[in-house]
Amino acid sequence: MKLRLVCLFLLTASAACSAIDRNAFTFTNYNLNVRVEPDQQRLAVRGRVTLRNDSSTPQKNAVLQISSSLDWRSIQVEGKPVQFVSQPYASDIDHTGALSEAIVTLPIAVAPKASIDINVGYEGVIVLDTTRLKRIGVPDDVAKHSDWDQISPSFSAVRGVGYIAWYPVAMDAANLSEGNSAFEILGRWKARHAESSMSVVFSSTSDKVEFSGTPSAFAITPELPGKLSVFSMVRFGRSVPAFTILAGGRVEEQGRISIHYLAGHESAAKDYLALLGTINDATGHFGRYSGKLQVFDLPEGDYSPFVTESMALVPLNTPIKPEVELSLAYASAKTNNIFQRAWAADGLAHFEQAAYLEQKSGRNAALKYMGQRLPLVLEGEKNAPAPAAATSANSLLEYVDESFCGAKAMYVWWMLRDMLGRDTPLTLSIDYRVDADRQDPSYIQHLLERHSKRDLQWFFDDWVYHDHGLPDFRVASVFPSKTNRSIYLVTVTLENVGTAGAEVPFTVKFDGGEVSKRLEVRAKSSATIRVETPAAPNEVVVNDGSVPESNMANNTFTIAAPASGDSHF
Repeated sequence: MKLRLVCLFLLTASAACSAIDRNAFTFTNYNLNVRVEPDQQRLAVRGRVTLRNDSSTPQKNAVLQISSSLDWRSIQVEGKPVQFVSQPYASDIDHTGALSEAIVTLPIAVAPKASIDINVGYEGVIVLDTTRLKRIGVPDDVAKHSDWDQISPSFSAVRGVGYIAWYPVAMDAANLSEGNSAFEILGRWKARHAESSMSVVFSSTSDKVEFSGTPSAFAITPELPGKLSVFSMVRFGRSVPAFTILAGGRVEEQGRISIHYLAGHESAAKDYLALLGTINDATGHFGRYSGKLQVFDLPEGDYSPFVTESMALVPLNTPIKPEVELSLAYASAKTNNIFQRAWAADGLAHFEQAAYLEQKSGRNAALKYMGQRLPLVLEGEKNAPAPAAATSANSLLEYVDESFCGAKAMYVWWMLRDMLGRDTPLTLSIDYRVDADRQDPSYIQHLLERHSKRDLQWFFDDWVYHDHGLPDFRVASVFPSKTNRSIYLVTVTLENVGTAGAEVPFTVKFDGGEVSKRLEVRAKSSATIRVETPAAPNEVVVNDGSVPESNMANNTFTIAAPASGDSHF
């Protein structure tokens, strides 16, 4: 009889699993007690998660997913154990390439927009694991330098979902071998949880745990003896919650910047502190803010840098590698972010990387860096809808594909600065209000319009509110004529055969020099301007790379030399 009941339960659970909606619930709040045991490489978590039913139907089952290296110990609702089936679930949101998924049978169905608190308990080990990368052909050494997350006696650092599911999540399977699908699945989950929050109490059997959230008041929790640290994180879906223990680490501090370094890296820590001071002087185009940035030393020089809000983990190599330098510029901007919306915040952080390079090595260096990110924009625009069908679902407002949207938003900020002048964006930090931005998607547009006295509706329609694709510029015609003052008056017509408009720079070249101007050219239209040059022009080049466009092979126009005796051509 018992065997028949067990079989019946498993059959019922299997049917429920096959029909489960892994995207029905949004995790609106995490309240977790996390114990880290470096000597045992173990993690133990007890706490509560709050789930809101954002589907259109009542939900009787909930899904909770954690790393496959962790095991579920208890799941309760209102202090009472609930039935759940734990099963392996293949997904590359975790470095092991799999999750431990619990299908929970709730006491009552949760109505749409209603919430439920679930108490959870799970534990296990977190060791360096390169399974997901090696199975798609990444060499072992390269994989170790990318998926370096671990808990160990000498070094512990664990990044959140996308690296390790050390807190419960729920989403469809993500596979790194299927193009951008894994990043899109993760991006949708982050966007849905942009307003969620997390509170964490860490205890450790060794040194103090540092977290990427905001430190809270010190608290004594009898259930968690040992060294405690308490943190909170709002808008947690916007970043990747990460924690670290730097065993035997030292610290160099200056103002709101802290460099935590390993033994033997004191000189490097001072160099990095000085570098961050230089970065702060070169960036901050939207104001000077009061964010605190903590930088932690990675034990291997080839470990890839990682940045989240208020925290950066980088190897303190000397000389400082260019990619680490750019990571710190990104970290500084992320820490000092004032913007509520993801496209604006992440785009600004990438913009500040380019701005730092411009300050250090000139505009061409910045444009070269931006050009390295252009393929992300081009790839993302391959599936863009026709302009007539474009909706906000395909726009920067939705921010699903982080790589594409971050790169495109970087170009948006750069174009805005070029259009409006370098002084206008600086005023944003004075008048910007988070609540107003949260309520009105066009708030940033109107703020910029108020200060610049320019109509930006067309620009935000093409680049932010909808995905209208990209422009495609070409020089339609050039008519130079020599004036009585021995000056050439050059009439230039630029055509945009693309589906988004922009104010694009162009250059008229002549022997011994060149003249650069800017011209606004809307989608599927042309515009004409006259330029004076001191000598006969021989070439016109449209777009210096500051405007992303679908085709840059047609941007140069060569002007034929005039016939002997002609005063114009």
